[in-house]
Amino acid sequence: MRDFLAVPEVSRPDALKKIWEHIKLRQLKNPANKREILCDEMLKSIFDGRDKVGMLEIARLVSSHFQKSK
Repeated sequence: MRDFLAVPEVSRPDALKKIWEHIKLRQLKNPANKREILCDEMLKSIFDGRDKVGMLEIARLVSSHFQKSK
């Protein structure tokens, strides 16, 4: 996640915001199914190498990169 965001530390909401900016900037929404994101190499690095993810899966997949607070 650090490599993707190019910062040493980030909050989960800020990480999600940056990921969505990346998706929009690179037009990674599947034109045939707007609820699906086609992963480029950067997204594959944080989404376990997956070629595509559903919009609703992104928050769950990002959560795995963060420690649970006590």
